[in-house]
Amino acid sequence: MEQIITRAATLSDLDILLEFEQGIIRTERPFDPTLKDGHINYYDIAAMIGAPHVEVVVAELDSEVIGSGYARIEDSKVYVKHPKHAYLGFMYVKPEYRGKGVNKKVIAALQYWATKQGITEFRLDVYDDNLPAVKAYEKIGFKKHLIEMRMELPGNDQ
Repeated sequence: MEQIITRAATLSDLDILLEFEQGIIRTERPFDPTLKDGHINYYDIAAMIGAPHVEVVVAELDSEVIGSGYARIEDSKVYVKHPKHAYLGFMYVKPEYRGKGVNKKVIAALQYWATKQGITEFRLDVYDDNLPAVKAYEKIGFKKHLIEMRMELPGNDQ
């Protein structure tokens, strides 16, 4: 087996990245009753690949794309210490490659890119009940910071 490499995504990766997006949505549906039924998309991946403030990274093994992630530079709240941060998303690893450090390599590549952009903080969202994901992020240094809460109001069918 060859070594896992990471690289910037290109438009030629779009088909597999669209598959990854649907894999993320399938994984997250049980945690989020607010998601619409049927086919949905979270991202405009083609636009993200071309955006100067976004880095989309893929992980490859033996020339097969096996994982992905992105970092998007965002303005931080005016009251925090850092003016900008990188928001991470689109974190996906094909099931047969999970537990092999792929996500860690993708995040390391995104960290390298973000640092070169002058960014000093990463942020991401993860469902609180998605314990495998929470543990994976904690294992590489993320810490819980804030819990978003929601309440369904009477008369809504969410």
